[in-house]
This record gives sequence, C-alpha cells and structure tokens, in this order.
Amino acid sequence: MNMRNRLALASLLLLAACAGRQDRPVTAPPAATPATPAPLPTTPKPEPLPVTRAAQASLAALPLPPVGPLPGAAAALAAFRKSCPGLLRREDLSGLTQPGDWQAACTAAASAAPGQEYAFFHSQFVGVAVAEGKGFATGYYEPEIAASLTQQPGYQVPLYRRPADLIDVPLGDFAPSLKGRTVRGRVEGNRLVPYASRAQIAAGALVGRGLELAWAADAYEAFFLEIQGSGRLRLPDGRIIRIGYDGQNGRDYVAIGRLLIEQGKLEKGKAGMAEILAWLRAHPDEAPAILNANPSKIFFRELKGEGPVGAMGVAVTPRVSVAADPAYIPLGAPLLVETTLSRSGQPLVQLMVAQDTGGAIKGANRLDLFLGPGAEAAADAGAQSAPATLALLIPRAAAQRLKLIQDAPPQRP
Repeated sequence: MNMRNRLALASLLLLAACAGRQDRPVTAPPAATPATPAPLPTTPKPEPLPVTRAAQASLAALPLPPVGPLPGAAAALAAFRKSCPGLLRREDLSGLTQPGDWQAACTAAASAAPGQEYAFFHSQFVGVAVAEGKGFATGYYEPEIAASLTQQPGYQVPLYRRPADLIDVPLGDFAPSLKGRTVRGRVEGNRLVPYASRAQIAAGALVGRGLELAWAADAYEAFFLEIQGSGRLRLPDGRIIRIGYDGQNGRDYVAIGRLLIEQGKLEKGKAGMAEILAWLRAHPDEAPAILNANPSKIFFRELKGEGPVGAMGVAVTPRVSVAADPAYIPLGAPLLVETTLSRSGQPLVQLMVAQDTGGAIKGANRLDLFLGPGAEAAADAGAQSAPATLALLIPRAAAQRLKLIQDAPPQRP
C-alpha cells in the first residue's frame, strides 16, 4: 500500500480527533447506553457474550490521525441507519460489542443532516485493526434467473421453501461457552439427526411435500442463486419476483471452484463463476457429482419490498454492504475497506457496513462485497478475488469502556 493510500486509510480509520485528549492503548472493542426496553421482572438479564478468543487476540487500536474526507460516508451512513434497530437488540457473536454500545451512534445517526456524514463518523467511532487489518475480498450479487411458479416444460429445477421439520438449535442455550453456535437437523425418534444433503434432496428427499417455491429453467444458475443467497425470478409472463434466504440444511459449504482446481479441471486463478459455469455446461455428465460435492442446501421465501435482505434483516446496499464473519466483525458495524476491484483493476477505498454473512465467509477480515443486481454486477462479483485491508469502526463509548481511549463523551456531529 503506498503512502497516499495509507493516509487515506488512516483518515477513514476515524479516529477520534474531534474532541479532547485521546490515548489509544492496545486492547479490544465497544459500549454505550442500552436502548432496548427493560426486561420483565421475571426475565433474567442475559450475560454479554464473552469476546471470542480469536477476536480478542487479533485486536489492536489504530493511533492514526484523520486526514481528509471519508470516501462513501453518505451512503455508509444511510446503510448504518438501517442497521441500528438490529444493533440495539441483537447479541454480537464476537463478544466485542454490547447492544447499548451503539446507542449514542444510532441517536446521532438519526439526526445527522446531509453534509454532516464526515463529522458523524469521526465523532462517534474509533478505528480498530483486526488481525493487523489484513484480509481478503470476494464479491456477490443479486442474480436474475428464468423460473416458473409451476412445473412445466423447460422449468424442471425446484427451488425449495424451508421444510417445517428443519430445526435450528442454538447451542448457547445449553452451554454459555457455545453461545453463537448453531446446529441444524431434524428429529428422528428421540434424536436430532443431520438434515438431508444436497445429493439426497436432488435424489428426491423432499419430493411430494409441496415445498417447491418455484421451478428454475437452468440447474447451474439455480445453484449459483443458492450461493448468492437471494435473487430475482423472471417468470414466463414477464413478471419479476424476488426470493431470499430462509434457512440452510446445516451441512458444511464446499466451494466447487476449489474442488475443480484440486481435480485439475480448472486452473488456479481461472476458477471464477464464469469459468465454473462454462465447465459445468461443457461437462453435463460430470456436473451433477460436482454440484453434489457441496452438501449445503439453501431454502427460500418470497420477498416483498426492498431487497435482497442480509443477515441483519435489512436490504443490503450495492457497493456499501458487505458480508463478514460475525465471530470477528460485529454485524451492523462500519468498516473502512481498501481493496482492488479485480475485473477493472481499479483501487477501492471506501466506508462500508457489515450487514450480511455467508457460508464461505469465515475468518478475520474475510469480506464478500455486495455488488448489486444485473449482468455487470454478476461479472464483477464472479471475478472479485483480491487482498484487502480494513479497519473495524467501533463506538467511541465502547472504546472507552474497553480502555482503547480515554477522552470526553462523544459529541453530536
């Protein structure tokens, strides 16, 4: 990273230069005043999640001064506002923040006027490096595929609703050390057993249960729609409906691009979505086994209004929202991201917001950039694969609580 980009990243790293003295010792993240209603007297207050060992070990404050404006601040603020209801009530699986930590920032975000975005981020947040800020960025998009609401010639690939017997079990309900972890399966007798795999579902495990939400025209496009987690269905009468994620069968995700490379069918560096699709179409006899090597299966529901909807329960914003690993990055948190757009080769330095997750998005600073709908976004997402540098922005009150800084209370922008 050249010096100019380092300075840009420093500024985006916010860092607290609006008020008072700011000492930033090394430690970990967030705090503020609870915004959720007080629990009923009979409901015990839940203990905050502990900071995960991996996240704790990788944190360091960023004692960098602000330099210049923050790229993408206006769009990031709009996205951050959408995240606030979730931030103020949900547990942070990394344990780095608590719901109340976000109250001051969310209150300030609600009243920040156009032109105040830069002041808002500088006054409310402190930059933190997770795993030295080094990571990797891929991309995803909102696909549009041909489909029918009924099975008919040319539309034979089922897209399934969530089965009623698919059960999610939050393990934290049984042991505090397992908070944030979930297993999925179905009940058989008195046991919870794994749910049907992709291969078993392809062989008919769900047939006859009326779970077909729609029927796709192309099996390979339907597969990639699952990987994206949501998309648009173009019906034979020209109507467009939007569908989104409504569960997963609990099986581990396996990247078929990596599998094709390992088997010598594709070259490393040439296994993007376009190349994978081309290989599948050219090898129809081998393709089913390759697809079934990924046992993970996604279930869908019809979406109304804005979309697609991310893991925060709000519509994600093109080139602003990212998917991240919630074990390291609090969902809803702003991030300053520096990477390269692989298809164009253009550098990208921008403020973004973590509003989604993904089965393949695991580890510190592992990002999936939401690049929007349409063919251009599909091409960009399919090609995206680049190192990234990022800073996690945590609320100033939280940084004080965790002794990252010592200064005056946050000021309204």
